[in-house]
Amino acid sequence: MNAWLTMDSLGLTEGSTRIIDDVSLALSAQRTVVLGPNGAGKSTLLRLIHGLLRPSAGTLRWPQALSQAMVFQRPIMLRTTALANVIYGLKLKGCTAHECDRRARQALAHVGLEALAQRPARLLSGGEQQRVALARAWALEPQLLILDEPTASLDPASSREVERIINDIAASGTRILMTTHNLGQARRIAEEIVFIDRGRIAEQTPVAEFFRLPRTPAAQDFLQEEMP
Repeated sequence: MNAWLTMDSLGLTEGSTRIIDDVSLALSAQRTVVLGPNGAGKSTLLRLIHGLLRPSAGTLRWPQALSQAMVFQRPIMLRTTALANVIYGLKLKGCTAHECDRRARQALAHVGLEALAQRPARLLSGGEQQRVALARAWALEPQLLILDEPTASLDPASSREVERIINDIAASGTRILMTTHNLGQARRIAEEIVFIDRGRIAEQTPVAEFFRLPRTPAAQDFLQEEMP
């Protein structure tokens, strides 16, 4: 399988602290989940990939340009309706008013929020706001969707709904790259696991193999601590 992104000796230093340390990695799976302990560099790595941060060293190479969208743990909602929040992203892409409205309503329907289209987005529950954020990303029809702990602050029912939406987006052909602390979720979503520890990639392994027999002591310790 051809890699859609290759990182060569990627690094990020802040002051005297090396956050990402000499990461060389090729991503080719459609659904990749990045795991690791708190402070390992998971979110930072995703922000480097999305271009929100500039590396201090190394390169990211895209064999072909991929349209991207990113959804964060705490979604940013504009002071307007759920529908207008989704339309806003589409307007930035330059679609016509009619096309923006059509695609935004379709995206809200995909995430089960068509009935709340005219509700002020900031008055929605946390789970509903995250679904609006996913609709806003999905409406853009990205080739790559980057998700940083998308269910970390949600209750179990909301987490399941967000997970369903992520799987639906993946089924539409979009590549998924995400972080999570929910190991059950990682098992259900991922094709492969990238395990990062202290800013370094410790292993990159098919999901079933990672949970059955992690290769590195760091991953073994992580699973032992995190598994109930």
